[in-house]
Amino acid sequence: MKLVVHVDGGSRGNPGPAAAGAVLSTPEGEVVEREGELLGIATNNVAEYRALILGARRARQLGATEVEIVNDSELIAKQVNGQYKVKHADMKPLHAEALEALRGFERWVVRSVRREQNAAADALVNETLDAAR
Repeated sequence: MKLVVHVDGGSRGNPGPAAAGAVLSTPEGEVVEREGELLGIATNNVAEYRALILGARRARQLGATEVEIVNDSELIAKQVNGQYKVKHADMKPLHAEALEALRGFERWVVRSVRREQNAAADALVNETLDAAR
């Protein structure tokens, strides 16, 4: 079973209060789950990695064997795909955790899109942060 997982992470301030969101759907676009997670104080890049990890783990729990992760962070997508090196020491463990979360799938792809094409995940991050107030 394939799932398309739109993920986003955000912080209000950098670092600041942060959250991750994942919207999981079928390839036809039927949303099967939405999950947001508060992260405490974190940078935007940490939140983006946490969102990818959240989405991949949730997809596996739902029984997906193939996953297409869609985010709006070109940096994270290119690091996970091996096109960019992970230079920041604090990001290396998150990068490794993301690869581990993806390793269990028969097939996976991580791609970045423009922010407006990731609106549902972005809205979920803001809902999660607003609910914590």
